[in-house]
Amino acid sequence: MANHQSALKRIRQTKKRTDRNMARRNRIRTFIRKVEEAIASGDQTAADAAMKAAMPELQRGATKGILPKKTASRKISRLTQRVKAVSA
Repeated sequence: MANHQSALKRIRQTKKRTDRNMARRNRIRTFIRKVEEAIASGDQTAADAAMKAAMPELQRGATKGILPKKTASRKISRLTQRVKAVSA
């Protein structure tokens, strides 16, 4: 266990940051799941709405360092392709 004040503060900061990052990651996963459920149901309007909500979350996750930038871009691209395929 840490004895120095600076080490104790570091532990508190790390816990706070970890909790925040986990919440963001879970939020991103939820938005992706909503898009996938809308695609599976075949509802074009629901899929579009879910995609519009999910894109900013993925981009914010990349900005905050939760996801690598290219990973977020790839997920957005693949989800967009699948949403477009629903209408076809």
